[in-house]
Amino acid sequence: LMMWAARLGPELLPRPGLPLPLFEKAAIEAAILTSLTDHEAVETERLQIQVTLTSSKQPITIREMLASTVAQVVTIPGIVIASSKVKAKGTEIFAQCASCQNVKKLPVRAGFAGAAMPRVCDRPRQPNEQPCPLDPYVILPEKCKYVDQQTWKLQESPEMVPTGEMPRSVMLTVDRRLVDRANPGDRVTVTGIMSILSQQGGRSEDKKVAIRTPYLQVLGVRHGFEARTADGESLSEFSQQEEEEFRELARDPKILDRLKMSISPAIFGSDDVKHALACLLFSGSRKELADGARLRGDVNVLLLGDPSVAKSQFLKFVEKAAPTCVYTSGKGSSAAGLTATVTQESGSRDFYLEGGAMVLADGGVVCIDEFDK
Repeated sequence: LMMWAARLGPELLPRPGLPLPLFEKAAIEAAILTSLTDHEAVETERLQIQVTLTSSKQPITIREMLASTVAQVVTIPGIVIASSKVKAKGTEIFAQCASCQNVKKLPVRAGFAGAAMPRVCDRPRQPNEQPCPLDPYVILPEKCKYVDQQTWKLQESPEMVPTGEMPRSVMLTVDRRLVDRANPGDRVTVTGIMSILSQQGGRSEDKKVAIRTPYLQVLGVRHGFEARTADGESLSEFSQQEEEEFRELARDPKILDRLKMSISPAIFGSDDVKHALACLLFSGSRKELADGARLRGDVNVLLLGDPSVAKSQFLKFVEKAAPTCVYTSGKGSSAAGLTATVTQESGSRDFYLEGGAMVLADGGVVCIDEFDK
């Protein structure tokens, strides 16, 4: 978009809610002009076009979602740890007065925000006509229009969490074609509008008017995100020279000994442990036998030994070296925390599954310290 119209990009970032409906209207007009569809399909709503946005600018972390970024387009990488069931969200709400049968169309805001029901009927009155009672409007479900909506929970990836801190999470709302695009455990980069939601309290004194909870209205989802070093260099894209160096290393007959020496070089000895960890990091290869049986290539390592023989230091090294890794301690987590837990959504009271350490590290390494606890 920025390459096509240089002026449009800077205007979209601070006020993203205004141009997006115009983009979708223009996309439908372009589809009709290019004969991809006709007016009948658009009028009967058989054709629905959703414009999604992805950004290549430097993403921010969940910790950098501050008050200065409210109502702006942000790009955030993370891990989806929970997703709710799909619900119907009204886009056009029609309400009818129970007394005088007056029908009124109510505007609906995007995201978690809904429509405000008017308390007084606004139909023009005849002289000496009795006014309608208070709160007369009822919803007409058959006239309303709906879209699919889903709630996700996005958590910081383990490599982005500062040492000693707990990972933070943020709620996301996705609709239409973006529903069910990601499952718990998937690593995604989301582009969306940072919005705020009023806190729902049980008692009247809990409802703080000025305090708002941030959430994200998702405009686009891209699977996976680029891992970078502290200097901003990519860890997933390699130059031609680096690829040639990797091939040269693969031809070295003593490559296993070189890898073994590179694992925890600050720890003297323990050659057999380093040997096992090198095999774990590179993993084996899956085999499929002639009779259809499959042999997994995963390598599992159990470190058993006296105190102060650097077992935890080996785990910490593997956590830093592996591209996808989750470190957890058996002392502070239960079996449910390692696999999955059932949590309840505060607003709708719905139950959903929230993935644990084993789910988040799918395709990578799980390091469990104090396994006997």
